[in-house]
Amino acid sequence: MLFMKMPLSGGYQGGRMPGLLRRGEQPWQGLAGFVAVVVAGCVAIAAAITWLSGPWAAGVGAAVTAVYGLTAELFRPRRRSREETDLLRDARGRIPRARQVTRPEAAGVRAAEGEAAPPYVPRDAEHEVVHQLQQTRFVLLVGESAAGKSRLGYEVARSRFGQYRFVVPRTRAAVPQAVACARSCRRAVVWLDDLENYLGRDGITATMLRTLFDSGRGHRIVLGTMRVEEYRRFEAREESRLTGSDRDAWRTQREVLQAAHVIRLPRRWSEHECRRAAAHADDARIAAALHACDRFGIAETIAAGPELMAAWQNAWAPGTNPRAASLVTAAVDCRRAGLRSAVPRDLLQLLHEPYLAERGGSNLRPETLNTAFRWACTPALATSGLLQHDGDGRYQAFDYLINTPHLDPVPDHLWHALLNAVGPEDAYDLGLVAHQQARLQRAIAALTKAHQGSVTEAEFPLALALGDGGHPRQAATRLRRIAERPGTEPLFTLAARHQAAFFTGESGAAQQAVRLFDRIVAEARTLLDESHPDVLDARHQLAYFTGESGNTHAAAHQFRVLLSDRVRHHPDDHQQLIATKRSCIWFSARPDTLAESERAMHGLLDEATARIGADAPHTLAIRSSLATFAVRAGRHDEALARFAALIDDRTRLLEPEHPHVLRSRLDWVHALAGAGHTAQARTEVLSTLHTAEAILEPDHRHLRHARTLLEQLS
Repeated sequence: MLFMKMPLSGGYQGGRMPGLLRRGEQPWQGLAGFVAVVVAGCVAIAAAITWLSGPWAAGVGAAVTAVYGLTAELFRPRRRSREETDLLRDARGRIPRARQVTRPEAAGVRAAEGEAAPPYVPRDAEHEVVHQLQQTRFVLLVGESAAGKSRLGYEVARSRFGQYRFVVPRTRAAVPQAVACARSCRRAVVWLDDLENYLGRDGITATMLRTLFDSGRGHRIVLGTMRVEEYRRFEAREESRLTGSDRDAWRTQREVLQAAHVIRLPRRWSEHECRRAAAHADDARIAAALHACDRFGIAETIAAGPELMAAWQNAWAPGTNPRAASLVTAAVDCRRAGLRSAVPRDLLQLLHEPYLAERGGSNLRPETLNTAFRWACTPALATSGLLQHDGDGRYQAFDYLINTPHLDPVPDHLWHALLNAVGPEDAYDLGLVAHQQARLQRAIAALTKAHQGSVTEAEFPLALALGDGGHPRQAATRLRRIAERPGTEPLFTLAARHQAAFFTGESGAAQQAVRLFDRIVAEARTLLDESHPDVLDARHQLAYFTGESGNTHAAAHQFRVLLSDRVRHHPDDHQQLIATKRSCIWFSARPDTLAESERAMHGLLDEATARIGADAPHTLAIRSSLATFAVRAGRHDEALARFAALIDDRTRLLEPEHPHVLRSRLDWVHALAGAGHTAQARTEVLSTLHTAEAILEPDHRHLRHARTLLEQLS
């Protein structure tokens, strides 16, 4: 028989990584607290990076994810210019009162240069905003792009809190100064437009909020806005897409949001709001918005979002503005790739050419470059253009366009050209987002450039990207080096050792991993509470590698005890509950109980689909287990169909060379051989082996598995 037990790593496991960051904890309360002290904050990708809510946004290592996405700012070095750390000030250099901020653009409201913002139309939510600011002191306005969040917040601050100091940090680096400034004022409004920009290194924390609100006499409030696409990443369902440090960073960021009273601002305006808007119909922008209010929100139309979206799509027509459409597409993809800063004109000129060529090149009769830039920057409805020019020869795509549905993946030509053009710090961001997108080879290339360019913070995520990308021995070596560095604090050392132990096991040394995790669990219990997620995650890995080393009975028992503890301490952590349940079923399965195990796994598949989604990593891992059970039961045709569907979905969600895809292809080969399709199995294993040899480190377990299959098929 060609049957070989599929390691659990053939499907995503979870529970791998001890938390690197949890806000609100003291330094002795967990790894999160320690790293919060070391790096002075938790993490969030800034607005320049469009958050990806796709099922693999948290990574897909067998039981490990890299630090990216939510952790994009954790290791990022920052230059502290005065502009970066300063606050909004008046002509005399003082913090203005809210009533003195007479132009809404200062609060983030869009208006074209030289154009006044349209008249303010009171929103239905205004009364609730004022009431909640008086009661809870932290209100977060959530809505779609161009729903009118910034304008509502700004008008409330000016009209109802006009005597308060209007404290606006220019960047995330200025947040500590903003909080300190607000604390020194008797009355202050801290304005955080696009709150996601202020979550992260040097950013707002739950502890800062508590100190701000508890700082003695006076009244200090925080008013923020957030696009719904950003806010959704902190819903309970989204937690299932995260693992390890990403999950912990996610929780710390959610802690800030949970301190706020959230008021949702609909994109479509109510009848009452439309009637109030009609009183200002003498303004051409509002009049046009009223005509389109049956399809779009008034604020959305005033911001020109739908018009600009249509203009971008229509510009591809021959003889119109196809070069401008190419420039906009390149700028949009720069942001989607992770570039936070605006793009220099000469670079954008270089990046747009392949887009134009792909759509027809000269056959489109493209306009001149100057005409294209001028057209793309022309505001629609005196609000914004497709490209926004910073006045210094740099351009950025209008953020409304970033969420355009059904955009193609960022193409290789843009990503590689961008990586070659940017410096080490920008390469660091590109690498983290590439890992978020499960583009592991891109992540390795970008993080390597960052690390070689003296971005020392890239060392840790690079090690994780290498491990997830098929180089576990190299990753373990790098992580041990980090853990053994003199002067490293115990909790950070423990985190690095945990990672190193995992990749040691992934390299095939399961028994060694058991010994390492046995010590890690013991040490974690001395540093953290028994119910701490980091302790539970370490126990998960101890049980996992116990099973992988051959002691499946002990592994099943450990997972059953762990499941009981997870249910008791963290009943809403569906991701880890499902991972642990799957492991219980997997390691408990025996030939005489296979049918029972299959029934249990089918039930778990239904639960996972409902709880965390059909494309979630754990859900796909359950499908992998069911396909393997079908092989064990001799139902090879069923197994072939299951593995083929799994390969399609993993290829869709990951890159074709991802180790998970390679493993699924090998499992499919195994099923082919079992079904008697020997010739096809040999062809497929040769193809997979060729790909694997180009991607994986020598003697990787997938390579060993492929070579064993090839020998058996010869």
